[in-house]
Amino acid sequence: MGYEAAKLELIEWLSKLEDPETIDYLKIVKDSRTPERDWWHDLTDRQKAGIARGLKDINEGRITPHEVIKQRYGL
Repeated sequence: MGYEAAKLELIEWLSKLEDPETIDYLKIVKDSRTPERDWWHDLTDRQKAGIARGLKDINEGRITPHEVIKQRYGL
């Protein structure tokens, strides 16, 4: 199936779609493809703070190697 046929199939499917959750998700996907949109701006302040704490821990050497965690939890 070529791209044009796939696009037409998606348009037909979308025109009949009644699921608000799926529509919201597709809108997020569409909006995320614009160059001026950055996912960082969609994060809450709490999420941004958590990322900042994690980066600070990494920079200060407070890390546990992946292999150690795998051994600890029997993975």
